[in-house]
Amino acid sequence: MPVLRPPRGPVRRSTLSAIRASCAALVLAGASGAVTSAAQEPAASVEPYHHARHTPDGFENNYAQLPHESLLKWRWERLIHGLPKPPENGYRFPIDHPDIAFLKTNRSVDTLTWIGHASALLQVNGVNILTDPVFSKRASPFSFIGPQRKVPPGLTIPELPHIDVVLISHNHYDHLDTASVEALNRQQGGPPLFLVPLGVKLWMERKGIVNVQELDWWDETHANGLDIWFVPSQHWSARSLTDRAETLWGGWVVKTAAQAPHPFSFYFAGDTGYSKDFAQIGARFGSFDLALIPIGAYAPRWFMHAQHVDPAEAVQIYKDVHARKAIGIHWGTFELADEPLDEPPRLLLDATRAAGMPDDAFTVLRHGQMIRADADGQF
Repeated sequence: MPVLRPPRGPVRRSTLSAIRASCAALVLAGASGAVTSAAQEPAASVEPYHHARHTPDGFENNYAQLPHESLLKWRWERLIHGLPKPPENGYRFPIDHPDIAFLKTNRSVDTLTWIGHASALLQVNGVNILTDPVFSKRASPFSFIGPQRKVPPGLTIPELPHIDVVLISHNHYDHLDTASVEALNRQQGGPPLFLVPLGVKLWMERKGIVNVQELDWWDETHANGLDIWFVPSQHWSARSLTDRAETLWGGWVVKTAAQAPHPFSFYFAGDTGYSKDFAQIGARFGSFDLALIPIGAYAPRWFMHAQHVDPAEAVQIYKDVHARKAIGIHWGTFELADEPLDEPPRLLLDATRAAGMPDDAFTVLRHGQMIRADADGQF
């Protein structure tokens, strides 16, 4: 393969300046070419349900061999090939307008509303839960550069019901947004409980957010009649160029109490590459009524494979955790990788059909689309 070289002269300087600036924003939004993880697959005698390993270099994945390839190489290839290509719909994704009055007063029907990217509103057993709330225009530390929202949120913060619990998967700008969590902390009726990975509580407290619990992998807590666990994923974290892996990352398991009229469980995978962690989660919890699994930001695979699953790997996660139904998230909102924003649902459909699954077993929602559980509590 020939070595890729930037053009000579003034174009080179201006182009590289733009690449460097966008690289900084993209690194902090969750695409890394310099993440390292020394953790190897544990020996057979090691109990798989252990807390996260922490070293002088930060937290480690259980199984990851995260890429050492150059971030600049990826950005340069992206530039010369004109990627990502615009979606066929020209970013005109359909947006639903859910029944705001119903959502604000509902305490009896289980619902799911996809807000966009990894942000979703779940109403479970009368409890309002929000995952990775990001309502800002950019997933970036900068107001002038970095991944820009291509589709507005399906719900705005004022349209939300009173949020009881916020689940944060990890500390990247497309999953933990300062303006969004500060606004939720100021919501009328009191702040929600923020459940966060190890290390994020201090960041929250510096923002004046104090109703926070931080958890390690496999830790359990209880809130509003729900049992909640923080579980492993294969990813990383950073909010600046100097704090890589200083805070933990993972997913969330939520179950209603055993005596609930309609027992219900869901799994929010957050952001992840594929690993054996998911088989361990499935073995630990048995099954889930609903799973929110990422399906986007996967191209090119040589660069993204260890940190972002593609749709086929998302289907394998669905199988590993024994979900009855899954909704694909982490697509259609921010251009974080090289695939067109409308490609993940098409590849997901291909993957589910190749696996012999019904089309509605693992599917996607429109931005703002709300679905309700049936009389048996199933979506």
